[in-house]
Amino acid sequence: MQGQPLNSPLDGIRVLDFSIMLAGPYCARLLADVGAEVIKIEPPEGEEMRLRAPLRDGQSAYFGQLNAGKKSIALDLKSPEAISLVHRMVESTDILVENFRPGVMERLGLGYEALRKINPRLIYCSISGYGQTGAQSERPAYAMIVHAESGFDRALMRYAGDRDRPAAGAVFVADILGGIFGFSAIQTAMVQRARTGVGQHVDVVLMDCMLNLLVYELQEAQFSAPVARPTYGPVRASDGDILIAPVSARNFAALRELTGLPELASDPRFTSVAARGSNWSTMMHVVERWTARHSVDECLAALDRAGIPSARFRDPAETLHDPHLSERGVFADIADVAGEFKGVNAPWRMSGARTGMGHDIPAIGQHRDEILARVLGWSSKEVGQAAAAGAFGKVAAAS
Repeated sequence: MQGQPLNSPLDGIRVLDFSIMLAGPYCARLLADVGAEVIKIEPPEGEEMRLRAPLRDGQSAYFGQLNAGKKSIALDLKSPEAISLVHRMVESTDILVENFRPGVMERLGLGYEALRKINPRLIYCSISGYGQTGAQSERPAYAMIVHAESGFDRALMRYAGDRDRPAAGAVFVADILGGIFGFSAIQTAMVQRARTGVGQHVDVVLMDCMLNLLVYELQEAQFSAPVARPTYGPVRASDGDILIAPVSARNFAALRELTGLPELASDPRFTSVAARGSNWSTMMHVVERWTARHSVDECLAALDRAGIPSARFRDPAETLHDPHLSERGVFADIADVAGEFKGVNAPWRMSGARTGMGHDIPAIGQHRDEILARVLGWSSKEVGQAAAAGAFGKVAAAS
C-alpha cells in the first residue's frame, strides 16, 4: 500500500552459497537482492573469481557484481570440523546453492541426501552443465562448451549470413540463464514447501537452459528445412551504424513512406511479410541508400517520428551513462575495500518490495565470527577451538 515502508520479500530466509564462478553466484545474489541472508562459503584463500579482471587495487569488480549483499565465511571443506560446522548450520538453513561438478558435494558429505536428513525442509539447488544424472553428468562444462553443443553458436553463424564457422564469443549466456532459472525454480520450491512442509532437490542444467533459448530453431529442425528469416544487423548511416526493425506491416509501410525508395513498393521481394523475411538483407541494402545520406542521429530522429523501431549500436560503457537507465534505477552503487563502482540490479521492480542489490561486497571470511555467534550460538572460545582444529584452514589457524 502507498505510504507503507517496503519490505524485502525473503526477509528471514537463510541461504548457504557454496557456488563458484558465475551461474551459482548469480543465482544466490538474486536471492540476496530480494532479502535473503546469503552466506557465501568459500575456501580460506577465497573464491577464484576474486582474482578475475577487472581489478582495482587487487579487488575484482566482476566478483563484486556477482556477490554484493552476501556475507562470507571461509571454511576448509577438507576438514571434518568444517563439515560438522556446515551440518549444524544446515539445521536452520532454508536454501543451499551449489554448482560443483556432480558428485563433489556428496564426496564432501554435503550432498542432498545427507543434508535432507538433517533438515527435511531444505531446498537444495544444484546447477551443472549436463545435470545430476546420466552418462555425461560428470563432464566439465563451462558456458561456452554448452553454447557449442546446444546448437546456439551454429544458429548465430547461420543468421550472420557471411560466416561458414561459428564466431568466437565471451558473453556467457548459459551461466546467466542458469542463475535465473535456478532462482525461479527455488521460488517455486518455496511455494510448494509452504504447502507441504518439505524441501526438495532442484536440478538446473545449463544445456537445458540453452535449449530453452532456441524456441524457434528446435521447432524448425523438426518440421522444415531451414528458411531465411529476418536477421537484424547493422545498417550503414553516414557516420556509423544503426539497427532498424520494421517487423510489422505498419512499420514497413512507414519505412517505405519515410525513405521514398520506389523498390520498397514495387519489388516483389519486399511486398509481403513472407517475401521480406526471405530477402531481409537485400531489403536492408536498399534501405542503406537512404540511411547513408544521413547521420546516425538524423536517421534515428526520423525513424522515431515515423514510429519505426530503431537503435544505435552502443558500447557497454555508453549504457552506464544513459540517463533513462539511471533514472529507472537500473544501476546500483556497490563497494569493496577498493571503493565504490556501479553494479547492475536484477531486471525487475516490485511495487511493494525492496529488490535492489546490496551495497557491500564481502571480504574473505569477513562475517565468520558474527555468523557463528548468531547462527550457532558459538562463543569466541568455540570459534578459536574450531580454528585450531583446522575448520578455517591453515591461514586462519595460524593468524
